Amino acid sequence: MDYYSSQISKLIEEFSRLPGIGPKSAARLAFHVINMPKEQVEQLANTMIDAKNNVRYCKECYTLTDQEICPICASSERDHKVIMVVENTRDLAAYEKTGKYNGVYHVLHGAISPMLGVGPGDIKLKELMERLQKDVDEVIIATNSSLEGETTAMYISKLIKPTGIKVSRIASGVPVGGDLEYIDEVTLLRALEGRTEL
Repeated sequence: MDYYSSQISKLIEEFSRLPGIGPKSAARLAFHVINMPKEQVEQLANTMIDAKNNVRYCKECYTLTDQEICPICASSERDHKVIMVVENTRDLAAYEKTGKYNGVYHVLHGAISPMLGVGPGDIKLKELMERLQKDVDEVIIATNSSLEGETTAMYISKLIKPTGIKVSRIASGVPVGGDLEYIDEVTLLRALEGRTEL
C-alpha cells in the first residue's frame, strides 16, 4: 500500500537508488526537496545536469574534472616524476587533504576483482603503463588495504618492476579493509611517509 502520492513515491524511489541512501533517508530527502523553494530545486537539478554533461576524465591522470587537464596535472609546482596510483577520485582527494604529497596521481577507477568480474582491462592500467614511458622515477601504489586493493597492488608491481622504475606501497598505517576516503589525514600521512619498496 502506498502512503504517498505517485509523484512523491517516485521521488523517494529515485533517491533510494543512490549509494548509502536507505528508504528512510530517501523519504527525508524527497520531502526536503518538495519543501525547498522552486528556484533552489531548479538550481540543484541544473547543477546535477551540468556536472553530468561537463565532468570527464583528465587526459593525464584520469581523475574526474571539468577541464581537459586537471589542476594537479597542470601545475608546474608538482613533481611529475612521482605518480601515486589510487583506486578512485575520492582517494585522491583524501591524500590532497594531507597537504604533504607533491607528486601527481593516476586514478584506476576500480580494483582487480575476479569475484566481481573486474579484470586488469577494466581499470585504467594500460593508461598507467603508457604514462610510464615518460620520465618517471617512482610509482607509489596507494590502493585500499582490501583483498582487491592488495591484488591490484601486486599486479601493478609485477608490471612495473621490469621497467626499472621504483615501486613502493603505502605503509600499513591504513587499516586492512579500510577505505582511504574515510581515514583521517594523520593516518594517511603516516602511511605515505612509511611506504615500503615492493
